[in-house]
Amino acid sequence: MHGPASSGWLLVALCAATGAYCLLRMRSRVEEQRRAAGGEALMGFGMAVMAVPATVFAPPPWAWPALAVVFGAAGLHALWTARAGARHLHHLVGAGAMVYMAVAMAASSGGTHGHGHGGSGVPLLTGALLLYFVAYVLATGIRLVPAPTVAGGAAGARWGDRPEVARACRLSMAIGMVAMLLAM
Repeated sequence: MHGPASSGWLLVALCAATGAYCLLRMRSRVEEQRRAAGGEALMGFGMAVMAVPATVFAPPPWAWPALAVVFGAAGLHALWTARAGARHLHHLVGAGAMVYMAVAMAASSGGTHGHGHGGSGVPLLTGALLLYFVAYVLATGIRLVPAPTVAGGAAGARWGDRPEVARACRLSMAIGMVAMLLAM
């Protein structure tokens, strides 16, 4: 990833922690939570790998195409599950953004981890993705504002089943996506 190493490591920590939490959410009693958590864990760990500062690790030439294939498959899965509801389209956009970034990183650096001179990717597509993820961050952040609850409302829910924690997980990944797109 382009940019200072300190921000890269912060992004790695954020994305890895989010991925780990999503793995824990896969133990939920709610089937929909388990399904969504798997894709979100993949996204979190994939973002963590892509955010490792270039001064620390230069991946082998096959790493970027491999990431593009993995997230392409995740995008096809998100497209398939979007038949059940439009809320799955966010996963499709996220997987598409990951494919885009992997392809752009491979093209801009000749297969090395961010050693190019910035400006990678298509500015119009990068801008559209930035607009989407910034709008998603703002909308999700507003939904996280606490609302008055009925006594005993969500207090009895297991921590992995709480919708506000899942939203916070998605919010942190969207913030990470904005940071990664800005660093392209």
